[in-house]
Amino acid sequence: MKLAYVVIWCLLSPALFASSIAVKTAHCESGNYSYHLFAPAPSTVSPAILLLHGAGDDAGNFIHAWTGLAKKENVVLIAPQLDRNPKFEDVALPAFRCIIGDAAKFASIDPKRIYIFGHSAGGYLAYDGATLDSQFYAAVAVHAMEINSDYTGIVSKAKRKTPIAIYIGDRDEFFSLERVRKTRDLLSNAGFPVHYVELKKHGHDYYYLSDQINLDAWNFLKDKQLPQ
Repeated sequence: MKLAYVVIWCLLSPALFASSIAVKTAHCESGNYSYHLFAPAPSTVSPAILLLHGAGDDAGNFIHAWTGLAKKENVVLIAPQLDRNPKFEDVALPAFRCIIGDAAKFASIDPKRIYIFGHSAGGYLAYDGATLDSQFYAAVAVHAMEINSDYTGIVSKAKRKTPIAIYIGDRDEFFSLERVRKTRDLLSNAGFPVHYVELKKHGHDYYYLSDQINLDAWNFLKDKQLPQ
């Protein structure tokens, strides 16, 4: 019995599951950035998802929510540890490109299939990527975040209409359905392809429905790619 217990524990142990995730440091013009990387075999050219966690969360927690799906679908995951300093937004987009470039040293990434998934504060930065760096990301998915009414001008700056998936709980403690619907309509009216999902009896806690959200987001993202 003891041997069987050890075998089962080894198969389910989070520590062993984490062994396939490496912690790297990207040396960028604006500073050094720590990120977590999950990568399939280097010989396999794979799509990649930049995972942007919420305020107060950790990149390690965030990447774990995606690892099972990424193993099945052969996806590279790149999860930066985000700086909570408001000034980080000024350098975030070039920093993200730098981090992805560093990850490409260890994984074969398809440059036409780089995506973003962001939650809450990470979703705020994901909207930046979808609009201000629209020719780099093939598609973007956001959970529990709006485009603030003072910041709607970013939509007109997009050089490409990035496909965007939006997920919001009908019991979100921070962002009402009304506010997120305005973001949906703002993007749709500007010509962005939008996949919009309202999650019933769901609040702001991404992890509560992460498997459901991730699967739907991946089904939306996976067939999107940049023009030749």
